[in-house]
Amino acid sequence: MRGFSHIYIEKELIGDPELDPLLRRFPDAKLVEISHYKDVFNRRRQNREMQQRSQKLILARKRGRLIYPGAPVCQSFGEENFFYSSLVMNCIYDCEYCYLKGMYLSGNLVLFWNLPELFSELRELLRKGTVYLCVSYDTDLLALEGLFHLLLRFTDFLREEPGLRIEVRTKSGNRSFFKDFAGRLSKEDRERMIFAFTLSPERIIRSFEKRTGSLRARLESAEEAHAYGFPIRFCFDPMIYCPGWEQAYLELLHQVFRTFSPEEIRDLSVGSFRISGAYLRELRRALPRSVIAQFPYENDGGVCHYGRGLGERMEDFLLKELGKWIPEERIFRWNPAGSSGKAPGIPNLKENGKEAEIDFRGAFS
Repeated sequence: MRGFSHIYIEKELIGDPELDPLLRRFPDAKLVEISHYKDVFNRRRQNREMQQRSQKLILARKRGRLIYPGAPVCQSFGEENFFYSSLVMNCIYDCEYCYLKGMYLSGNLVLFWNLPELFSELRELLRKGTVYLCVSYDTDLLALEGLFHLLLRFTDFLREEPGLRIEVRTKSGNRSFFKDFAGRLSKEDRERMIFAFTLSPERIIRSFEKRTGSLRARLESAEEAHAYGFPIRFCFDPMIYCPGWEQAYLELLHQVFRTFSPEEIRDLSVGSFRISGAYLRELRRALPRSVIAQFPYENDGGVCHYGRGLGERMEDFLLKELGKWIPEERIFRWNPAGSSGKAPGIPNLKENGKEAEIDFRGAFS
């Protein structure tokens, strides 16, 4: 990403000296003063897809809580004190299935300039025990590191708080970041900074994960992270259905284990695509021709997914293949929470007793 043509900045942040280094990275951007980020970000009748192609940056200070308990649709990896925080809203990547398309009206980026407050809130939690914090769920911080340098700003805090572990989820091929980052942390500190790479078959990446790192680039980035002592997690999540998915995921595993030995991988996660019913409705409105958005999912307690048949078959297949390489205790499978139910406006996979079908012709690049 080259930069931003416009930067919207909340009035109270203007003149903040800590923002100067960030603003100097975008000397050609037009600065626009605003009262509150929602005045721009939450406007009605925005064209999200058009904005995604030429994103603007909104600088804001978040009010209220900054750290939240982990969501039920997310993997906890057996962690009891599982939290997440969103310093950035939206992503520079353009994944067709991303829940952010159903969550936000805008395609622009919001950067919350709240790290001191975040660290203060974290210290309160750490007084009660250890904390496992996911910092990259509503964006991709590794992909944005060259622009915002947010991960680098965690180094001092990570050194000071041995009870903190951080997960950075990513689809980035960024390799240049790890050398400098590792140099700021001890070996023990690096072991508490987990880089979790979402992996998909290359045909899924090319067709549905636009602008993300290729599979090869992601694996090379993971190699670099591992070489500098950071734990590596691979997330086969979300698994995306397509004709010939079995062969596509077999080829993916072959590439992974040609690159990494099982001992070099901390753990793995497996989960087929799922999304909240409310977000899916918005996703369908935004992408009327998308084979992913328009797929006839089942609704289970407000979470839409492929259904017990297809979703479990996909996950079981991958778990069986992964079990040939990785011990069972290092493989985490997402389990749906909540009771079964059908949300309004979201059809189930089986309608009128017949298995629903969808045409994937032309969907792949």
